Order: sequence, then C-alpha cells, then structure tokens
Amino acid sequence: MKIHEYQAKKIFREAGVEVPRGIVADSPRAAGEAFAGLGGPMALVKAQIHAGGRGKGTIAEMPAQRGVQIVRSREEAETAAGNLLGHRLVTIQTGAEGKTVHRVLVEEGCSIAKEFYLGAVVDRGTGGPVLIASPEGGMEIEHVAAAMPDRIFTEPFNSYTGVQPHQIRKLAWRLGLPQSALRAAEQFVQAFSRVFLERDCSLLEINPLALTADDRLLALDAKMSFDDSALFRHADSTELRDLAEEEPAEVRAGEAGLSYVKLDGNIGCLVNGAGLAMSTMDLIKLHGGEPANFLDVGGGANVRQVIEAFHILLGDASVRAVLVNIFGGIMQCTTIADALLEAYRTVHFTVPLVVRLEGTEVEQGRRILAESELNIIAATDLTDAAQKVVAAASRRI
Repeated sequence: MKIHEYQAKKIFREAGVEVPRGIVADSPRAAGEAFAGLGGPMALVKAQIHAGGRGKGTIAEMPAQRGVQIVRSREEAETAAGNLLGHRLVTIQTGAEGKTVHRVLVEEGCSIAKEFYLGAVVDRGTGGPVLIASPEGGMEIEHVAAAMPDRIFTEPFNSYTGVQPHQIRKLAWRLGLPQSALRAAEQFVQAFSRVFLERDCSLLEINPLALTADDRLLALDAKMSFDDSALFRHADSTELRDLAEEEPAEVRAGEAGLSYVKLDGNIGCLVNGAGLAMSTMDLIKLHGGEPANFLDVGGGANVRQVIEAFHILLGDASVRAVLVNIFGGIMQCTTIADALLEAYRTVHFTVPLVVRLEGTEVEQGRRILAESELNIIAATDLTDAAQKVVAAASRRI
C-alpha cells in the first residue's frame, strides 16, 4: 500500500526525521493561504499523486506546467495550484493517461548545499533490510543504477538491532558527507531506519535528501509503501489509504479476496496460485501474446469469487481472450468446472474462453465442460492452452 508524500512526511516528522514545513491544500485559495502561513520568500507547490517523477512530469492539458513548481508570492501559489488541481499529471511512472491531482503540498524552500539519495528495502539476497544510498540525489535511482552503478552503495542491517553507528559513518564517508554533518547523519538515518522497521515498510525512499548549508539533513521528498501482509498490525497506516489513487479493478478484486494486478496486454488470465499465475504469463509471452493481468483466485475459490473474477477480467476493454488455468489440488476439478459453468452463464462473455484443468478428478471436470455445449475451448496442457489463447486473441481461431 502506497501513501502520499505529505502523509509520509508527517510520519517522518513524528519519528524524528527532519522534513521542511509544509501545508496541504485542495484549492488555489488554500494554497495561497498556505504560502502566506509559511512566511518565507519562496515555496514549492507539489502535486500529490502516487507516482514518482513529479518534478519532471507535465500536466496533460498544459504540457508547460510541471508537477512541482517554485512560487514566490501568494498569487503565484494560487496560480500554480490552479494549474495542478483537477488536472492529470503525466510522469514516467503514470503512463500516458496520467493521474488526476486532488491536492497539493505547499512546502517552504531551503538552502541546499548537496543532494543525495537514501532508501531502504527488503533484500531477498541477504534475507533482511538494506539501506541504499547514492550521492546522485534528485535523479531517478533506476537511471543511476544503469548508468553509474558504482555511485550506489548498500548497507544491510539487522531488523532487530537496527542500523549501527559504524554503518552510518561508513555510508557517510562513501557519500562524501563532511565531518561536521556526521552527528546529524547518525540521528537522521537511525530515525529513518526505525520508521522502515516499525511500520513494516516494503519501500522507504527520500530523493532528494538535502544537506543544508548549516549541516542539517532534510527529507525533501518521501516515498513510503507498506507491506500489505502486515497491515493488520497497523490500523493507523490503513487509514492513510487513498482509493482514488488505485486501479479500480484492483480495489474491487481486493474486496472479493482476489489477488489482481492490471497489465498492458490483451489476454485475461484467471489462475489459482501465484506461482502458476506467473508461469502462465510467461508461457503466454513465450508464444507471442501479452497478458492483460495477474489474477490469483487462490486454492479455495468459490463460485462467487470466480464470477467476480470474470466480471473484472471482462470489464477491461483491452481483453480479447481469457485463459483459465486451474490446478485442482485443494479443490476438485469437478467443483471448479461447475463454478466455471455457473460463472459463464452468469457473465456475458464476448471473447473466447480457453480452459486448462489439471489435478484431482480432472477427467470428470473436463467431461463436464465438454458436455455443457458452451463455447469453451479446452486445452490439454499449459503449452496447448497458451498457444490457443494467443491464437484466439489474434482472432486466428
């Protein structure tokens, strides 16, 4: 689960991670009042959407307008907010459709001596959390990794004892922080890592992290994502969720107990088991197709969930064929076949449906589908299923 920059900075502030003063506004007038309230000669008006690259992003209707704008008066703040609010901001992470801006963060300016990158993720290689730092702050970290991998430094740390002072000093030396900023760096990074651990984050990122002229460290940006599996421990984090920023189909799937991620292809996938779902998408791509989604209905899916899954798949206008790939382990194939038939009769199908069944009572399940006289394309194995659904999406069968 992602949250907005202003929400992440509130968490930072409460945890002792220093951030600039800022005020959230949802109207041009409120943005002007926020500028006046900050009382400085300059401020930034920053679009609040769940996407990175906002500073280089542009408003779809006004390409000259950026997602982050410097203002020097109340009137300029109102104008900047008016250019952002209610409009679609297109960034490298939103795709061409962009995301509608519903609020802005008006934040005080500061004197920056140097910019850095600081992040934390869970590293599967080391089996624990790791700090990521770079002296190339303000740049997309993916670009730095591709073009200047030697400018990225990592430091694994213990999830129980946290980041140790000697680790922070080593990172500070690598980043070229002055000796006079070491104390601030220790306090900042330790507070930063505590937020990552205590909030069960999957990603915590500051880009840029600013070193000020008086040797303070400031989080000029904040990106925070939580591990969905740990949200039951954090009711206060769940309250920060902004459904308007999420894909409606993914929200609907979550409410039905389904794991769904929308993709850019035209072949809908309904599979039980995350690993099998990934393999299914790989086979589709191997045979020249493009999956439209990841959809795991789980091992114990019922008829209601299968019907809802089909509604979600067919609600995607780009879907030109659907592949159902089910391994009957916990659930018998006969039960799955009956659920598929009920769903097929309930949902109005306008695209070809390819079904591959395997597992317990598979022969009986296949017979049920074959005797239904419905327009279902049966597949004998996963390769056969992938080939048939790719052909169907291409209108070759």
